[in-house]
This record gives sequence, C-alpha cells and structure tokens, in this order.
Amino acid sequence: MGFGFAGTNPHRLEACATRPVREVQLRALLYIELGMSKNDPLSISVVHPEQFSEGTSQTPGSLRRAAISGDLGIHSALWGGTFLVEPGAQTGIHHHGLQETIAYVLEGESYIQWGERGEHSVTARARDFLHVPAWLVHREINRSKSTPFRWVVIRSTSEPIVVNLPEDTWK
Repeated sequence: MGFGFAGTNPHRLEACATRPVREVQLRALLYIELGMSKNDPLSISVVHPEQFSEGTSQTPGSLRRAAISGDLGIHSALWGGTFLVEPGAQTGIHHHGLQETIAYVLEGESYIQWGERGEHSVTARARDFLHVPAWLVHREINRSKSTPFRWVVIRSTSEPIVVNLPEDTWK
C-alpha cells in the first residue's frame, strides 16, 4: 500500500502502510511548514534557563524571555518563553496582533484586565492555564507586595508580536 493524498485535498493525508514512508512524508511537511532545509535532522531541543533570551519584544512593567525561538536556532511554528511581572508592578496596555496566547501560571497571582476600557477582569493563580485571543487589548497586574508572578507562554506563531499601546488607551 502506498502513501498518497486523500481525495483532492492535499492537506488530508491517507494513513500509510509503513512507518518509514510516514516519516518521510511528515518530514516533507515540516520542511514546507517551517522552511527547514532537507538536510536539517529532526531532533529534540532542550533550552536551559541560562540560554533564554531577553532579546524579544517587551512591554513596560514585565520581562519576557524567549526559550523556543528562531533567534535561538530552534525552527518551530510556535514561540515559547517565560513572562515575569514583579510585585506591585503592572504591564502597559498591549495586544499580540494575530497571535493567540496560551499561558500556564507557574507562581504568583495575575490580575488581567481587557475590553474597550479595561472593564473586564479575571484572576489567574499558580497552576491555572489561560488563553488570550488574538487582538485582545489587555494588561496584567501583580497586586502582591511580595511575590512575583511568572508564566510559561506559548504563542501561535514563531515570531513574537507585541503591540504596546499608549497609557491613555483606556481613558
């Protein structure tokens, strides 16, 4: 049994009879999607905290550190990193353009505002996940006097997008 495309939709692959054929096809899809060279071997990347990069888009009041990024030599359709807001600080008002964001709260408590005037809010605590839709204008606030909040962040595209807005955006 060969490997081919189902019907006329080239994005819907039929199941293949042998594992090596599937691996070749999946590798070809990765090259197309990620712009990888056919000579690039598939491998697992481990990025240690001392390798994280602060050379990513920032918002006043916070610190983002890239861990999974093309700038660090990792070719992925996603961006991953950490996000930190110190006690008593808040970020500027911003959005992430066409990117969706999924975050896991590692420590602390985050008060998050959004809406036309910041009229909506939610609190995310350690061990919570949160989802920020594309284009949603928001800001994060750390109300604690002693504990920073730290998230693990995954973005839906490989290049981080941060659009910082004027502080009077919600006035």
